[in-house]
Amino acid sequence: MIPASYLDLLTGPVVVALVTVMPDGQPQATPIWCDMEGDFIRINTTKGRQKDRNMARDAKVTVLAIDPTNPYRWLEVRGVIDHSDESNGVDVINALSALYRNDPDYYGRNSAQRDKETRITYYIKPTKVNAAG
Repeated sequence: MIPASYLDLLTGPVVVALVTVMPDGQPQATPIWCDMEGDFIRINTTKGRQKDRNMARDAKVTVLAIDPTNPYRWLEVRGVIDHSDESNGVDVINALSALYRNDPDYYGRNSAQRDKETRITYYIKPTKVNAAG
C-alpha cells in the first residue's frame, strides 16, 4: 500500500509526526521515531504517555513523514493500530535508537530509567496513503 519510492521516509532516520485522537476528539501530534516491520509501521513509546493512552482507547492514527531534504516530498499514512506488544519494547527502542542515533542502547548510562518505565510497541496497519513530491 505504501509506494516503494516513499518507503525511505519510514525506514530511514526521519522523525515523523504521529497523530492520535484525544478523548475530546482533538487531534494530538507527537514527533516520533518509526520503522517498518512487514506491512506495519512500527512505533514505540512509554506506557502511560498521552499517545499511549490515546492509541489504547482509539485505534485511529495518522503518520506524517516529511522528507528532510525536500519539504515538498511527503507521505501521509492513515491507519489503525493492529496490535501492540510490551514484551519487545526495550528491543524495539534499542533498534530505533541504533537507526536514529547510531547507538543501539537507548538508555545508555541511564539504565535506572529503563527499570522505571514500560516500553510498548504499536503496529500500525495502513488504511489510506497520500504522497506528494
